[in-house]
Amino acid sequence: MSDTPPDSLIPYDEIVQETLRAVVGRVLAPIHSNQDLLGDHHFYITFRTQAPGVSVPRSLFERFPEEMTIVLQNKFWDLKVHDSWFEVTLTFGGVPSHLTIPFAAITQFHDPAVNFALQFSAVVEDEAPPPAPEPEKPHVVKSEDGSNVVTVDFGRKK
Repeated sequence: MSDTPPDSLIPYDEIVQETLRAVVGRVLAPIHSNQDLLGDHHFYITFRTQAPGVSVPRSLFERFPEEMTIVLQNKFWDLKVHDSWFEVTLTFGGVPSHLTIPFAAITQFHDPAVNFALQFSAVVEDEAPPPAPEPEKPHVVKSEDGSNVVTVDFGRKK
């Protein structure tokens, strides 16, 4: 008798990831600009810039070739949520920039007002492992204090 569990024929990890990414869509759906934010709520959204479907201006892609974090708080508008992606206009260096971000590209979602965070495994297909994180990037997911943090990181078997 073996102690290792059998491989599941049901992709539970993918189902859970997809469902939790839908939470991000439900949170963003009623918001169209910073004027629609309730109370102190605001959002840090980290995503893979090279993921399929991501559209960011070339200048931002050059600055953030792997991963980028945006903040939906003070200056953003034209936020539109679709079934599998959202789009938003933000300013970078005073220049308005339109971004399109599929939910599958998101690796972290954080609302610091209530210390709620979701962390996702990157959706990658036949890709080399991502490089080690750069030290200057802020780490927004904290769970040591028992806050409302959900971390999802399932290892994929190949």
